[in-house]
Amino acid sequence: MDSKLTHYVPLTRIQKLIGERMLKARRSKPCFYIELRADVTELMGLRPKLRKSLGFKITTNAFFIRALAIATKEYPLMVGKLEDGNIRIADAINVGFAVNAPQGLVVPVIKNADKKTLAEIAGLEKILTEKARSNKLTLAEMEGETVALSNLGAYGIDSFVGIVPPPASTILAVGNVVSTVIPKDGKAITRKMVSLCLVVDRRIINEAYAAEFLNFIKEQLQNPQQLA
Repeated sequence: MDSKLTHYVPLTRIQKLIGERMLKARRSKPCFYIELRADVTELMGLRPKLRKSLGFKITTNAFFIRALAIATKEYPLMVGKLEDGNIRIADAINVGFAVNAPQGLVVPVIKNADKKTLAEIAGLEKILTEKARSNKLTLAEMEGETVALSNLGAYGIDSFVGIVPPPASTILAVGNVVSTVIPKDGKAITRKMVSLCLVVDRRIINEAYAAEFLNFIKEQLQNPQQLA
């Protein structure tokens, strides 16, 4: 084979930066992973009703962002980081969510997400996603992340393990919503299920605390009226 056929694809500035940050995170943070499935049948049924009442689309991602923010408020160690031999809790719950853009993966940040309604989060998510895909995000709109969300459901991925980004100690990885047959009261029923994989820095968060946190998120998603 002619070696001259070999060619290279240059990395963009963003790809280089993200690669360096992810490598640093993998090397410096001893993480563990826990996973469970949540029944989001009611959530999926609520979305069209909210769209009709609010006048705009509510994505499943907006529900995940809100549930993650509310849970983090209840479990503040999830936004802790090591500082001078102590765990420093972040001043704000700022949820960074990954967006696949032409220039590479970018992470817009919804600031003070725990203080925003589902409708406010959905509106901001739409604006920030559109800006990300048109390469118009400002530096301020990508700074301050204290907890992360990565959702590959739109790509048909059932489950995956994320990498905790350097500014945070926690990332929630969300898979595809899948119609699943499950047993209930001796019968087989079909429900819409989603995989939730939590990755956390073990130096800050132990397994029991993380499990309680993930189950709290599950309960929120399974009772979506609380999020609306």
